[in-house]
Amino acid sequence: MSPSTPVVPPKLRAGARVRVVAPSQSMGAIPMPWRTIADERMDELGLEVSFGEHAGERDAFDSSSVASRLADLHAAFADPEVDGILTFIGGFNANQLLAGLDLALVAANPKPFCGYSDITVLSHAILTGAGVVTYSGPHWSTFGMRDHFEDTLAWFRACLFDDAPVTLRPAAAWTDDAWFADPDARDPQPGGWWVLQPGAADGHLLGGNLSTLNLLGGTRWWPSLDGAVVVVEDDFESHVHDFARNLQSLFHQPGADGIRGLVIGRFQTASGVTRGLLTELVERTPQLAGVPVVANTDVGHTNPLFTFPVGGRARLLADPSDPRLVLTRH
Repeated sequence: MSPSTPVVPPKLRAGARVRVVAPSQSMGAIPMPWRTIADERMDELGLEVSFGEHAGERDAFDSSSVASRLADLHAAFADPEVDGILTFIGGFNANQLLAGLDLALVAANPKPFCGYSDITVLSHAILTGAGVVTYSGPHWSTFGMRDHFEDTLAWFRACLFDDAPVTLRPAAAWTDDAWFADPDARDPQPGGWWVLQPGAADGHLLGGNLSTLNLLGGTRWWPSLDGAVVVVEDDFESHVHDFARNLQSLFHQPGADGIRGLVIGRFQTASGVTRGLLTELVERTPQLAGVPVVANTDVGHTNPLFTFPVGGRARLLADPSDPRLVLTRH
C-alpha cells in the first residue's frame, strides 16, 4: 500500500470509549500509585476507559502469553463499543504478536491506536499490513504523571481529537526522572531543539523507538522509507555507539536513500549522548548529506512527549531560528 494513502481513523471526542491493552509489559507487573491521576485525566478528556480482559496477567517475563495479548488487542478492534485503544506501557516483547496479528480485522475497524517505545513494532505492522495510521504518543500510564504534563496532554489532544494541522515546537522545559516513583523529586531543564542540518522536507511520517523499529528489518511489516520524514529515539540504555549502528542499519534498508528528513528525540542523561556527538555522527553519515536533521526534540523517553501520526504526513522545518514539525495529515 502506498504510504500516501493510509486510512486516518476517526478522531476521538468527548464521550469516546477507550480500551487499555497490555501488548508488552503487564499491568500486573508495575505498582500503580498514580492510577487515580490517570483516571482523572481520562475524565477531563471526556474518555470512558475499560481494560483488556487479560491486561493484568503476569508471567515470568512480566508479560502474558501471546494468545492473551492478541485476544485483548483483537477484542479492542472488533468491539463496536470501543472508539480508541491506548497501550498500558512498553516493554520488550510486542514483536511476539506480529505473526498472529489479524490485520484484516484492524483494516475493517480503523481506530486510533496509541503508544510508544516497544509499541513501535505494532504501529508499523498496522500501518504496513492494514493501511491504517497509528499514533506514537503517551501510554495510558503516562497520564498518571502529576506535574509537568501540560505539553504532553496538549499535543495528544491536538493530534487525536482535532483535524487541523498541528505545529510542534520545542517545549520550554523537559525532565528526565522517575516521576512514577517520586513525583516530588523532579528537576525541569531548559528546553530547545538542535538543528544539526538546516533545510525543509515534506513526507509521510514514520518512526519511534529506533532499536525497536529495526526489529522489523527484512520482514513483511517493514514500512516504505522512500519519501519519509523519520522520527527516531532511544532510551538510556542506548549510548552513542548503539545509536550510531542502529541508525546505520536503518539506512541499509530498502528505500532509505529516499528519506527526506530526520527528527532525533531527546536522549536521557544516562546515555551520555551530547550535541557534539550527534553533530559528528550526522556529518560522518553519508546517507544524511543534504537531509535536514533536528535533534533533542520532545519525543522519546524524556518528558514532555509529543504525539505524531505513524503514516500521516508532516513538514519538517529545520530552521535554526524556529525549528518545528507541522503535522499536516493526522
